[in-house]
Amino acid sequence: MGFVKDRFKAKADKLAAEIKDILKENGDKPIGQVKLSQIYTGMRGITGLVTETSLLDPQEGIRFRGYSIPQLQESLPKANGGSEPLPEGLFYLMLVGELPTEEDVQHMTSVWQRRSHVPNYVFDTIEALPVSTHPMTQFVVGIMALQNESTFAQRYAEGMSKKDYWDATFDDVMDLIARLPRIAAYIYRRKYKGGNHIQPNGLLDWAGNFAHMLGYKDEEFRELMRLYMTIHADHEGGNVSAHATHLVGSALSDPYLSLAAGMNGLAGPLHGLANQEVIKWILEMENEIGSDLPTKEQIADYVRKTLSEGKVIPGYGHAVLRKTDPRFEAQMRFGKKHMPDDKLLQTVWNIYDTVPEILGSIAKIKNPWPNVDAHSGALLLHYGLKEYEFYTVLFGVARSLGVLATLCWDRALGMPIERPKSVTTEHVKLWLQGKDEIWG
Repeated sequence: MGFVKDRFKAKADKLAAEIKDILKENGDKPIGQVKLSQIYTGMRGITGLVTETSLLDPQEGIRFRGYSIPQLQESLPKANGGSEPLPEGLFYLMLVGELPTEEDVQHMTSVWQRRSHVPNYVFDTIEALPVSTHPMTQFVVGIMALQNESTFAQRYAEGMSKKDYWDATFDDVMDLIARLPRIAAYIYRRKYKGGNHIQPNGLLDWAGNFAHMLGYKDEEFRELMRLYMTIHADHEGGNVSAHATHLVGSALSDPYLSLAAGMNGLAGPLHGLANQEVIKWILEMENEIGSDLPTKEQIADYVRKTLSEGKVIPGYGHAVLRKTDPRFEAQMRFGKKHMPDDKLLQTVWNIYDTVPEILGSIAKIKNPWPNVDAHSGALLLHYGLKEYEFYTVLFGVARSLGVLATLCWDRALGMPIERPKSVTTEHVKLWLQGKDEIWG
């Protein structure tokens, strides 16, 4: 792992110097203008974070270090005989800022293989929970139990120098990413497969081994996991899981504590839990209509019924995007390549042909297009992974790549504790009357 750590540190030192110069020359320059409505509506559109790993453009979608998803599918190294990018390569790109070589990716795979051992006490902690416990709760508990292994926590307690925070963070991040698939697969086999666990295969890549431990031998499913882990890895810094990880990490909580916070955020219905909500909605629609392949007209009627009941169409709309999510498109291409006749996927595509026009006719809806959650569950169901409560855990394993790469950058650049100012509504009213200055 040494040369990757050295490359990261060299990049970080150079960027830290550039940031210092930028702040020296332009630190007092205003950026954007905050509206009163924004502080009451989730800080939407307020630029207040720096995340080096990815950028979400409203029109172009997500770009990882400047590369679009189709470009990554073309350029990142792949498994032997495969056509989808290896997540190890994306992590390297987010960390170092350069496209990796085949050798770089093989090195990342071997590092994570060597660091993937999970102590038995972590499994014992998970076993102490009722089997009925939601998979995301079990996942977070597993991460918290693993925190006992934190290099950062140990070295900080020993009096580590600030200049070494990045080094201890880097080691924790590598250990944590290496171990997450084992924990996630253990939870899946415990909850849904009677505790019949599958040992890791040290000859497989990170995502391929995850698929193996889940119990799926189909190479197509391994390819899906490689794609899934890559496209779900990061979504710039303002989403709940990324922001929560960054926020908790800014207090110098170690990567285990920070990621656990991010995963608790991911478990919310308005964030990562949305992917299981999509499948529930589709299955409820099919049950009510009485068909496993409803027509576009039937779908349109059900969509209008859902909206009339004051509900949302899960998987549609996005806080930033104003076009079809490129991650949705990547999954649609995968589906049309490998399973074009799958009825559930055909329904997903028919929904795509139907919903945007209906939502677009509603004035307050700015983005009627599908996001990543609108498609992912249908692909998983095709291969038999029908336990949709578990889908958010898959999302969590993938999202760890981006948020933990960013955490390395936070510590390498010496990012301070995050502490925005808040005000009361009473102060807002006084400010509107010109009696108080709340923005100073």
